[in-house]
Amino acid sequence: MTSQAEYAATFKNLHKKGDPVILFNVWDPGSAQAVADQGAHAVALGSHGVANALGYEDGEQIPLELVAANARRVVDSVQLPVTLDFETGYGDTPEKVKNSVSIALQQGIVGVNIEDQVFGSSELVPIDEQAARLRAVREAGVEAGVDIFINARSDLFKNADPAQHDEVLLEEAIARAKAYADAGADGFFLPGIVDIDLIKMLCERSPLPVNIIAIPGAPSNADLASAGVSRISYGPVPYLQMIEWLKEKAAAALQSTR
Repeated sequence: MTSQAEYAATFKNLHKKGDPVILFNVWDPGSAQAVADQGAHAVALGSHGVANALGYEDGEQIPLELVAANARRVVDSVQLPVTLDFETGYGDTPEKVKNSVSIALQQGIVGVNIEDQVFGSSELVPIDEQAARLRAVREAGVEAGVDIFINARSDLFKNADPAQHDEVLLEEAIARAKAYADAGADGFFLPGIVDIDLIKMLCERSPLPVNIIAIPGAPSNADLASAGVSRISYGPVPYLQMIEWLKEKAAAALQSTR
């Protein structure tokens, strides 16, 4: 049986510049198995889908114990590395984030997304404070004996007006990528960026493998690979598309005798 540490090493090696790992985000054991059966190399739990599927809104509204229990069930359902979108880390201090990540690691996951948005707002955590949180995540991994893949997310582009998506904002993103790398992060996730030229510049200058989200309006996966992206994830898109399909089919069935 493959150990958690072995899965962690496998997952880290999947991040290759120009040959990105594709993470079609899931929300429960059934969706994880469906994606795994199609040849996925790893499974990624998206926070939005997990929250909605269990009756909560996104944004750490779902209790940590439910996040952990769901992660455990997913880990047990597939023979693949499992990574978890952990939002802001379920903690307002590095110590609390470390404790929450330790709980997640106990479920068998090998990676986490940690974002730099202030919980409950559109403000960003100052770079030095976010670096301290990322160091705490690394400490949790070391203590658990797992080389956890820390995907450091920045919401600089997500929160900015698209008119401000330029090289000046990219410089801010790169500064965060460098600070997060120094703090022990393994990847840099920049949702909201869709300009292929800016993405290419980011991939060229980031000290960390770059993660881009595949959303409507984003470049194709082939173009992202050519730009040097190392990881392509789908975020809430699979869950939201599934829900729309379910609504359509339910409406048709419920109206079928009228």
